[in-house]
Amino acid sequence: MPLPGAEDGSGSTSTRRHPTPSTPEFWSTWRFDPLAAAMILVGAVAYGWWSVGAARRGARWPWWRTLAFVGALLLFGVLQFGIVGVYAERLRWAFVLRLALLFFAVPTFAALAAPVSLLRTGGPDRLARAATAALGSRPVRVLGNAIVSPLIALAMFCVLLTPLSAAIRTSPVWAVAITVFVPMLGFGLLAPLAEPGILRSSTFVTAEFLLAFVELMLDAVPGIVLRITNHVLDGATTTLVGKAWYPSPLQDQHLAGDLLWFIAEVADIPVLISLFVRWQRTDRREARVVDDLSDEEMDALTRAHLERRG
Repeated sequence: MPLPGAEDGSGSTSTRRHPTPSTPEFWSTWRFDPLAAAMILVGAVAYGWWSVGAARRGARWPWWRTLAFVGALLLFGVLQFGIVGVYAERLRWAFVLRLALLFFAVPTFAALAAPVSLLRTGGPDRLARAATAALGSRPVRVLGNAIVSPLIALAMFCVLLTPLSAAIRTSPVWAVAITVFVPMLGFGLLAPLAEPGILRSSTFVTAEFLLAFVELMLDAVPGIVLRITNHVLDGATTTLVGKAWYPSPLQDQHLAGDLLWFIAEVADIPVLISLFVRWQRTDRREARVVDDLSDEEMDALTRAHLERRG
């Protein structure tokens, strides 16, 4: 169905087609990805193995965490096998949708599944110790807070505003790298916020929450720039042929900007929720520490505080 008054690839207004496939074509376009299939199989086997180990040790693992992990695997499979994965090399909107959901949505479901906590509960001891050490390491502590992680997301999506974006989108090597490393990066940034047992001081969490509230809004900037710019930013101006719905390069860029803008704004919500939950856990922990103090210890702590302020 044509849309009157919309811009064509040159930026002028004319009648154009919908720049997206029909619903039947969207859900009927699939392609098998051996790498993605192997990753899904490894993830499912590992999570199931650790769940069985937790049950044998008498630990009850919440069913909703398992459901969240299944959701992460299903979403990853749809992105890799479905139309988004099929057209990611040719269409900006498919590439941006795949990249954004691999970075934001798949890790969010995986973080809710708390695989590291499950590993420590039901997995091999050596592997559990290694995972605990990795989460407690300085690089993870630096990168996995809500002050730094939005800046990493902003830097990654700003690449979409450069000619380098076209080279990455059309490269099979980069396609493999994105499949493997982008979900891992997203999970690495989000896991320290979501994993139980990772606590910080209430002062740090409060500052982190306030700064993150501002910085998380910056994630939408690349999407806004893609949407409002009326020339093709990555220099790939060749119009695709073969499908009636193929968009012009500028239409493709604007649709990619719409998708990235929307996803980046929605992705702020789970991060802010994770920060709020961590603030609650930290507050309860510090309240228990204060409650356990004797009257003499509380008086000494009060005097030391007053002396520092004086």
